[in-house]
Formats: sequence, structure tokens, C-alpha cells
Amino acid sequence: MTDTTAPTGEDINRYDPQARRWLTEAVTAVQADAKRSSDTHLLRVPLPTEWGIDLYLKDESSHPTGSLKHRLARSLFLHALCNGWIRPGRPVVEASSGSTAVSEAYFAQLIGVPFIAVMARSTSAQKIELIEFYGGQCHFVDNANEVYEVAAGLAEESGGHYMDQFTYAERATDWRGNNNIAESIFEQMSFEQHPEPSWIIATAGTGGTSATLARYVRYTGRATGICVADPDNSAFFAGWRDHDPAAATDTGSRIEGIGRQRVEASFIASSIDRMMHVPDAASIASIQLLEKLIGRRAGASTGTSLWAAFRIVSQMKAAGEKGSLVSLICDPGERYLDKYYSQDWLTEAGLDTTGYRARLDEFMTTGILD
Repeated sequence: MTDTTAPTGEDINRYDPQARRWLTEAVTAVQADAKRSSDTHLLRVPLPTEWGIDLYLKDESSHPTGSLKHRLARSLFLHALCNGWIRPGRPVVEASSGSTAVSEAYFAQLIGVPFIAVMARSTSAQKIELIEFYGGQCHFVDNANEVYEVAAGLAEESGGHYMDQFTYAERATDWRGNNNIAESIFEQMSFEQHPEPSWIIATAGTGGTSATLARYVRYTGRATGICVADPDNSAFFAGWRDHDPAAATDTGSRIEGIGRQRVEASFIASSIDRMMHVPDAASIASIQLLEKLIGRRAGASTGTSLWAAFRIVSQMKAAGEKGSLVSLICDPGERYLDKYYSQDWLTEAGLDTTGYRARLDEFMTTGILD
């Protein structure tokens, strides 16, 4: 049995002025990155004006590390630094499907600590190159479901810190404001024709972004609904539909960055108003259309939310409703040239976008997307 008594007057001082100076410099460096980065753009998707419905995409690919995960990584690093979890010279370890690891490698390099990303071997080559460009190391696993345990083990062995984005994403971000993505969206929408969106459509990897959006609209008294679009082979939709936080799937998501085989701790199901399952082929067809509409390539997770947004536009039009919707460009399509923009990969994966492209072409003409 452990003796919990303490001698009278015992005083233990663990204050380390050198460590505190390092911490102050590290936090300042991370905060300075935010000051240097201007806000991301809000792009308007061209829809027929007579519909009276406006669709916007917040372009998170314009962050320094090229994805929505830059915000998350910054918040995770500040959270871990201020909790005393990251120490000089000790590695930060993360379980990731790629984009978060790219952003975390950037911040690890910024404050001068090693970084190790634990990822599935199927992660796109472009993401791997970016992680290594920022000085990170990649540790590969054969089964995507192994990333959690392997990352925790590597952190313990090395004396480092397992960042665990899937647990801490919703905790690390200040959802009440402080320039989070929700506050930014509503500020940028303030001069638009329909400044309060009817719907904001997001996707879920950790669930942190949807939790931030959902909490913020409630906190600020907005009527905006939050819809989460979920790809094939993801547990989030079934878990939300059935009120089952233990929902799981046997196969991992083919849409990098979103969809998980388990319901992650940062996914706050009770805060979500609506969920929509989106077939992977529909996600890819949507980014094919997006390139045609705005001349930009985006990752397939953007296509997942875009398909859901188009369906909601169709329903609003059929009901005679006017208004606006906002979704996200999560990361650039150039990271997936060997996957979603490769016909060979699509064929091998058994993904045929032909039927979904025809439905989208009809939607752009008629406003109907069944």
C-alpha cells in the first residue's frame, strides 16, 4: 500500500526556469504562425442565380501546410505545450491518415522537436513526401486500425508525447471563438446576401471540426444546421444513427482524412443535426465537377461534403427555399494525383464515377439531385 502521508512542512519545488523559457519560446513561435497566416478564403461555387441559393467553400487548402488540419495541429500543439506534455528534445508522435501529420511535422520543426507519424502504408505518396520535407519520420502499419496502439507505444518507448488527435481534437480548439473556423465563417459571411447559412456541411476524421462548428452555432444563438457527410466504410454514420458509440467497421475508409473504423472520442454525436452517407464514387465525381466549376483540384474529402451540399441545395430548391450553405475545401487535389485523379487507381479500386457525374450534370441544369 502506498503511504500518502506527507511530513509536516514538506516542500517539493519542480519549477525549472530553463524549461519555462523553452516553453515560452515554443508557444510564442506557434502563436506567431497564426499571426503570419491571413484567414483562408471563402469561395463561391457558381450555381444558377435564379435558384436563389448560394454555396460557398472555405478554402482551408491555403494554410501554410495546405489543409484544414493546420488549424487543428496548431491547437493541439498549444494544448499539449501548455499542459506540459511536450518537452525539449523529446519526440511528438501522432496517429494519422496524412494531413494532420503534415501539419504537425511543420509545428514540430517550428519549435525544434522530433516528429514521428504513424500511418497506413496506403497513405498517398505526396503526403509522405511533405511529412519528410518538414523533418518528420514516417512509421507505417499494414492495418489502419493499428495506428493508435503503435503510436502510443512509440511515444512511451521514446519518452515522447502521443498527441492523439482523435481524443483531443474537440478539447484543444476553443469553440467559443478565438478565431476558430466557425467564427471565421460567420465573419466572412456577414456581407453576403444570406449571411446566416441554412446549413454548414462538414466531414469527420477526428470529429473536431464538426464539434467546433456545432458548439459555436449554439453558443452564438444561430439557426444554422450542422450536417456531417460520411464516406463508405466509416463508423460515424452508423454510430450517430443508432446512438451507438461502439459502432465499428471491418474496413478502413478509402477517402483519406475522413471516415474511421470506430467512433472517435472527439466526435460529439449529440451536437450534430444531420448526417448523410456519401458513396466514395460520388465523392470523387464531385471533385471532378468542382475542378470544372472553379478550375481547382481538391481532395476527395472535399467531394464527400460537396455531394451532400448539392443534395441539400436540390432539396431547398424543390421546397422553394432561398438561402446559403457553406462547406470546406479540406486539402488540395495535388496530394492525390496517384489516387483520386488516377484512372488506374480508380479502376483498381472498383470506383466508377460515370453515373454520379451524369447525375451531377443534370443537377447543374435542373437543380434536381436524387
